[in-house]
Amino acid sequence: MSKQNGSKLKWLEQELPEGLIVTSGWLEKHGFSRSLRSQYLAAGWLQQPARGVFRRPRGDLRWEQVVVSLQTLLAFPVVVGGRTALEHQGYAHFLSLEQAEVHLYGKTRLPGWMHKLPLSQKFVFHKSERLFKNDPITRGLTNLSWNIKTNEATSADPLHGGFNRIPWGQWDWPLTLSTPERALFELLDELPGKESFHVVDKLAEGLASLSPNRLNKLLADCRSVKVKRLFFFFADRHKPAWLKRIDREAVALGKGDRMLVRGGKLDPVYRITVPGDLDAV
Repeated sequence: MSKQNGSKLKWLEQELPEGLIVTSGWLEKHGFSRSLRSQYLAAGWLQQPARGVFRRPRGDLRWEQVVVSLQTLLAFPVVVGGRTALEHQGYAHFLSLEQAEVHLYGKTRLPGWMHKLPLSQKFVFHKSERLFKNDPITRGLTNLSWNIKTNEATSADPLHGGFNRIPWGQWDWPLTLSTPERALFELLDELPGKESFHVVDKLAEGLASLSPNRLNKLLADCRSVKVKRLFFFFADRHKPAWLKRIDREAVALGKGDRMLVRGGKLDPVYRITVPGDLDAV
């Protein structure tokens, strides 16, 4: 029995990188019974940061480790998006260094144990299919076929290049995020209730190097008239070079006015109300 447990521990050391998270279901599937898990916990070979969740010890738990674990070991289709994706790719230097929320996009709601982990950040889930007609997150998420041991992927790139995979941590674990182009659309969708016009304005000002090809595809795929009008409103304000290559005629902006800010000013071009101290074009 001791020899068998020793071989199981060796297998676990090979298959579960230090610091990453798996569930009791994952361990059960690979032959680790409840009694064996209890033995490993008592010996310090495993930690249990929340009920039903385990990890091999490696410093303090980080939210990136949780998301990498979801995207690789647990094969859970979710990506980092919106403001978090922009922050993580260097587009939010002016914001506070303290990150309070991590915005995740997918089709399936996050597991309940994620909200019980000992983290200072709160995970915020968004339905990816609500904003875009196509849902590449479930059909082409690169990390779902990522081999965490060999650092190799076998899947093709996701639909219309909507995601970036960046190395994170000491071992360059693959963390999949929305591209800055997609993250901008996700951020605009948060206006006005859950995001500030002035923060979005500052972020939009720094997005001068976006890909017009990706933007055109995202505009064609976007379901939200509000988001598309806001996209052009902020683009006209800051006039990035890529704006000249956007096919405006192909984008349906709907009809009628949209009141986004009560008591705000109506932008005469895109027929949306914006804050009075944010100059309308």
